[in-house]
Amino acid sequence: MKVLFLTPPLKAWDSHGDHKAANQMHAQLAAYLREKKLSEVAALDCRALDMGWDDMMKEVAKIKPTMVFVGELLHSTCGAAVIGYFNDSLKMIKEYDSSIKTVAGGLWYSGDWDRQMRLNPWIDYIMIGEAELTLEDLINNYKTKKHDEKDIPGLVHRNAQGTIVVGPHRDMIPDLNVLPMPAYDLFPMDRYVGHTYWKPFAELMTSRGCPGKCHFCYEWALYDARTASKDFTSWRGLKGKRIVDELELLEKTYGVTTIVFQDDAFNTDTEAMIEFCEEKLRRGNKIDWVCLGRADQWILQQDILPLMKKAGLFLALTGVEVEDDLSLSKSGKGVTIAQIKKTIDILRVNDIGSVGTVLIGLKEDTEAKIKERLRVADEIDPDIFALDYLTPVPNSPDWRYGIKKGWFDPEKIDLKTWDFQHPVVPTDFLTVEEVGRLGAWCMREYYSKPERIHRIFSSNYDNKVKLCVKDFMANIAKWEANSRTPAVSGVGSGQ
Repeated sequence: MKVLFLTPPLKAWDSHGDHKAANQMHAQLAAYLREKKLSEVAALDCRALDMGWDDMMKEVAKIKPTMVFVGELLHSTCGAAVIGYFNDSLKMIKEYDSSIKTVAGGLWYSGDWDRQMRLNPWIDYIMIGEAELTLEDLINNYKTKKHDEKDIPGLVHRNAQGTIVVGPHRDMIPDLNVLPMPAYDLFPMDRYVGHTYWKPFAELMTSRGCPGKCHFCYEWALYDARTASKDFTSWRGLKGKRIVDELELLEKTYGVTTIVFQDDAFNTDTEAMIEFCEEKLRRGNKIDWVCLGRADQWILQQDILPLMKKAGLFLALTGVEVEDDLSLSKSGKGVTIAQIKKTIDILRVNDIGSVGTVLIGLKEDTEAKIKERLRVADEIDPDIFALDYLTPVPNSPDWRYGIKKGWFDPEKIDLKTWDFQHPVVPTDFLTVEEVGRLGAWCMREYYSKPERIHRIFSSNYDNKVKLCVKDFMANIAKWEANSRTPAVSGVGSGQ
């Protein structure tokens, strides 16, 4: 038996320039199957190999898989758009050879399994939540036929009558340290690049879940709707030494020089952070790194920022999102504007660049609120202003609210434009077009301040920070074009 982990032809976010990395979900699952001796494994990354659809199918024919898996853990690959491309690829594979079993998991599929199965009859199975154990059970049962598939936790399938059936809830893996190292050897590691200039490059996922529960977060779409709230906040992370083991492999075997920890809150565990930094320094690992973190944790860890900087941290992200503490509280963020401002300040004192994410298109947004949000972001002054449009994801409060208001029809949305960089829903006070116009204005305004650009490029930041800012600025026009092209979603008026 052979399982192929497939990334079809797709592009990165326009704001990120040339940006691609090995699919962490695929790399982790492939390693798990191989360690358990469950099947042969292969990976095909058409994006990295600049491979079109016809060439993709020729390669699939050469590989001769028994099963093809598609899935993603990250919204930053290209938002929910990646799901549209995954669905297209599985349809092509089924049309080529109907005997190949097609499997999908991770982002969006977990939170929207019923609709995805109905709209995509070429998908045989969907894995809800974490897929390692579910995929193991499916493969073992495929070989032995000992059990009814309806009894496999976390598995969605069609029975003999064509009815969609979902298995029991699958508990989260309590300790991620039992999982094997991702199977990077299956991927073209020399082809990966971050923000056009960072290479050789990799992205890592060293934890799952998040201590927060923001109503807009993509993580809602990663979990079983029956237990999403509990599973979402079940943060689990790798030990510091285990993370350094992975960096050693990336540096010594693949020559990687720059990585992004894509965990939503890499700085959640201070003890693990100290262990990671000290171990990385002890081994002389030279990889530079970027991570995402919560403002309250950055402040609690300000005493170890020099250690983190010494260990290679050159750029850090924190969420600004909205304009005041009340809005932050309503969003479920659990931090304050003062904490966010202090985070940017303490990063700057340590010559660590900063990314501030800002979100527009929230249900209560007016033109005045959005302009105030820009003013607050301008005052907080992150080096990189990363603006996203609210893009409701299955299971999230925003998804339910949007459907209730008639803002989109989940049966008809064009997922390929639900990428967080197109406006997709109105607000209670603005149309989709107005949200997009304001988003384009915000991006132009933020990057039009000569004093900010001068401060960044004359700073003591690592040159990789300056190159990242350069990349963002070079892609503003593309981002603005998306802002003025609302997604197809059956959108109603926001009035």
